[in-house]
Amino acid sequence: MAEFVRSDPSMWEAVYADPSVPLDRALVRLIIDDQRRLSRRWLYPIARVFSRILVALISIVKRVLPFRWMPLHTMDVLCVWFLRRFVSPDAVELLIRHFVVETNLVNFIIRNTPVAMEPVTLRPEALSGLGDQAVVEHDVNVYDVLIALDAVPLTRPETLDFTQLDIPPLDAERWRRRYLRLDIQTALCFMNIPFSMALTVEEYRRAVHSIRFDDSFLEILALVTDDDTFRHWKLAGMSLWMDSNVDVPRMVYRHALVCEYAHARLVKLAGGAYPRDTRAEFD
Repeated sequence: MAEFVRSDPSMWEAVYADPSVPLDRALVRLIIDDQRRLSRRWLYPIARVFSRILVALISIVKRVLPFRWMPLHTMDVLCVWFLRRFVSPDAVELLIRHFVVETNLVNFIIRNTPVAMEPVTLRPEALSGLGDQAVVEHDVNVYDVLIALDAVPLTRPETLDFTQLDIPPLDAERWRRRYLRLDIQTALCFMNIPFSMALTVEEYRRAVHSIRFDDSFLEILALVTDDDTFRHWKLAGMSLWMDSNVDVPRMVYRHALVCEYAHARLVKLAGGAYPRDTRAEFD
C-alpha cells in the first residue's frame, strides 16, 4: 500500500500564482515581499491599534479646539522624512505608484466622458513628489471629477481613449540609508497620525470618505467600457454611508489594491499584456 504524502504548499507561492489576479507579476512580487516583512507580522497589529486610538482622541479634542494644529507643509515634510528614513523602498515605490495609478483612472474617465474638466496632473515620479500637498490634491481630484460628472451620460464612447495608462520609472530613493524598513501598512498607520493633526475635522472626514467612492469609480468604469469585470471588485461601500470612524490605513490599503486591479483591466482592454516574472521562487 502506497504511503500517503501530504503536500506542504507555500501560501505566498499560491498567492503569486493565483490566475484571478490581473496584476503585473513583478508588481505582485513587490506586494508579497512587502507583506512578508517582519514589521507587517509583529509591528503592524500594535501600530494599527495605537494609531486608531490616537487618531480618535485627536478627532475628539479637535472638535473642542477646531483649529489647524499643524500646517499642511509641516505634514508633508514629516511624511516625506518618515518615508525616507523608516519605510522600505518597496513600500515607498508602491505608495508613489498609487498616486500615478489613481490619476490614470481619473483621467481615463475624463477622456472618455463628455465631462467639462481637464485631465489632472498629479503623477509624481519621485519620493519628493509626495510633498506639496499631494495627498490633499489626490483626494480632491476624486471629488472634482465626481461633481463634474453630474448629469453627464455614462455610456461607452464609439472609441475608447486609452491615453496615459503608463507607469513612469519611479524613484523610491533606494540608495538612501534607512533606520527601519517598515512595510506599507505599518507606515500608513503612523502617517495617519500627522495627517489627522494637520487637517481640520471636515477635511479629514472628506479625505476618509473619498475611499468610499471606490465602488462608484468601478461602476463608472464598467459603464464607460461596457465591461462587467470592474463590478467584480466592488465591496458594497455606498457613498451615502457617512462614517469616518473607520480603520483608515486598512481601507487605504484595500483602496490601493482596487485601483491597481482596475488599472490593470484598462491596460488589458487597451491591448497591453503584463509580462510574467521569471523569478517565481519563494522560500
